[in-house]
Amino acid sequence: MSAAPALPVVIIGAGPIGLAAAAHLSGRGQLPLVLEAGQSAGTAVREWAHVRLFSTWGEVVDPAAEKLLAPTGWSKPDAGTYPSGGDWVEQYLQPLADTLGDQVRYGARVTGVSKAGRDRIVDTDRDTQPFVVHVQYADDREERILAAAVIDASGTWALPSPAGGSGLPALGERAAADRISYRVPDFTDPAVRARYAGKRTAVIGSGASAFTALSSLAELAQSQDGTDTKAVWVLRRGISGSTFGGGDADELPARGALGLAAKAAVDDGHAEAVTGFRTEAIEGSSDGRLSLVSEDGRQLESVDEAIVLTGLRPDLSFLSEVRLRLDERLQAPVELAPLIDPNQHSCGTVYPHGHRELSHPDSGVYLVGMKSYGRAPTFLAMTGYEQVRSVAAALAGDTDAADRVELVLPETGVCGGSGLFDTADSAQASAGGCCAPVAPQPVQLITVSPGSASVSGC
Repeated sequence: MSAAPALPVVIIGAGPIGLAAAAHLSGRGQLPLVLEAGQSAGTAVREWAHVRLFSTWGEVVDPAAEKLLAPTGWSKPDAGTYPSGGDWVEQYLQPLADTLGDQVRYGARVTGVSKAGRDRIVDTDRDTQPFVVHVQYADDREERILAAAVIDASGTWALPSPAGGSGLPALGERAAADRISYRVPDFTDPAVRARYAGKRTAVIGSGASAFTALSSLAELAQSQDGTDTKAVWVLRRGISGSTFGGGDADELPARGALGLAAKAAVDDGHAEAVTGFRTEAIEGSSDGRLSLVSEDGRQLESVDEAIVLTGLRPDLSFLSEVRLRLDERLQAPVELAPLIDPNQHSCGTVYPHGHRELSHPDSGVYLVGMKSYGRAPTFLAMTGYEQVRSVAAALAGDTDAADRVELVLPETGVCGGSGLFDTADSAQASAGGCCAPVAPQPVQLITVSPGSASVSGC
């Protein structure tokens, strides 16, 4: 009687971390099966193909993946240059997926994960049962796959956070959806430029994506087709010396340049800043434009478009039947959450971690990559690669390797998001840390009065 075939390790998502997990598992003789909802590798990354990373090529290629690619004749791009999202997909992610071949399935959306024959409340023989993964394909066909383990590398791209200051959509936000973007627009697209040219756009958010949008709108305002383009930067907090990042003192030149570009947009009058504004409602006005209303009754009027860049959050709906132990604030694994708390850590100070910090009550299920960080914005690709190296070693039974730290992080890290800087030879400053502040600088502010007072644009 022949032995039953080995069950695969199902990996959810064919992004950079999911494909790296498959490479590590393959290198250890395991059987990975990558399920990707999109029709190609790096589907989410393709949606921000126009945005340049802070990380260099040397920081975004996984060593096990590089080893797998080498026999195919693949050439690693210059390690010191900065790829765009499109570069990352076309020159690395898709070739890696192609090398993995039929271990990657496209148009395969995971709709549920559980233990075979056990919902989340059943204890009996739970640990001895394989996982069962329900998949819906693009042609509406459904499949039930048994798995030895499940690695969820699906990221957080699909669930952007809303404009509402309470974490819920602002009143009227859904009704105004046709005037709101939750991504950094591609201003190289003529149709996109036309949408924002000559308009007054509210940019809600304070991170790297907001910097990118502000600097792009400033560039549009200075172009021949962008006369009268204005941005209003809506901040839930005030502005301090660290608001724009480390500037020239930032040890990641790409990120420092981006913060300086956003600051220049404000200083040059292309963007105005409204501080302490927590959006409660988005209302239509008589002139067909939008009005943003804050929790304290202030109004920001005459807004044509809104770009909401308030973060991302994990989709946990298809994991409702497995037992996870998640931090109540970050929605990250409880052992990992203290290491990545953005109130305490920047990306460069997150200690490399692995299978133990990523484990859950249901042994064999792991959230990795951006998904593991929950709502924390401090993710570093190199950290994700270390996660899956450790998880793959643990699943292969090599506990010593799984527990060993094989990653030395740079003193500063890439705190998620993107950059505008793409030259390879810029000198890096020797001072400052991941989030080292620059000296406070004056900025142009709008004071929005409570009650009926409002701020109007041209």
